[in-house]
Amino acid sequence: MIGFLRGRLVRRQPPALLVDVGGVGYELEAPMSTFYRLADAGGEVELHTHLVVREDAHLLFGFATEDERRLFRELLRVSGVGPKIALALLSGIDVDTFVRCVETEDVATLVRIPGVGRRIAERLVIEMRDRIQSRGQAGAGAASAGRGDARSEATAALVALGYRPAEAARLLQTVAADDVGTEDLIRRALQASVGPDRTR
Repeated sequence: MIGFLRGRLVRRQPPALLVDVGGVGYELEAPMSTFYRLADAGGEVELHTHLVVREDAHLLFGFATEDERRLFRELLRVSGVGPKIALALLSGIDVDTFVRCVETEDVATLVRIPGVGRRIAERLVIEMRDRIQSRGQAGAGAASAGRGDARSEATAALVALGYRPAEAARLLQTVAADDVGTEDLIRRALQASVGPDRTR
């Protein structure tokens, strides 16, 4: 089992990462909450990891904090929740917000996250309540971003997180600004998508 990786960040293209550890390139997927904390490409990173083994692939997931990884693992234990939905949840809301949603049975906020329907949201509230009460979980995000073709990269990342291409483009159109990097665009779009005025 791979518990963590420390190495040089070679590529960051949400939700995918490539980390060089002693000359070996590890491909990972990570939630946006982790991307906000990462150094720029070329910098050193340390990630808590979780390995999902399937018949057709070994999938490695990376997290900036132990709280994020712990919640990811708990989410995978919920019936109907796989890695894609778990990543979407951690990308759409931080750990603290998720905990509050469960504690207050706020299904409405959860269903605004791509891929989370009402049945899944209700199941999350029911199955996660006792687990959350037994764990003190906290999380936060900090932003860093680069430039380049930020809009197209942000669109691709939102599609990978479960948005339809047209919806991703529409969200980015409402939050786009000059001199804003990919991750800032994604964060703003995700915040807009789970805001109080969003309907699905």
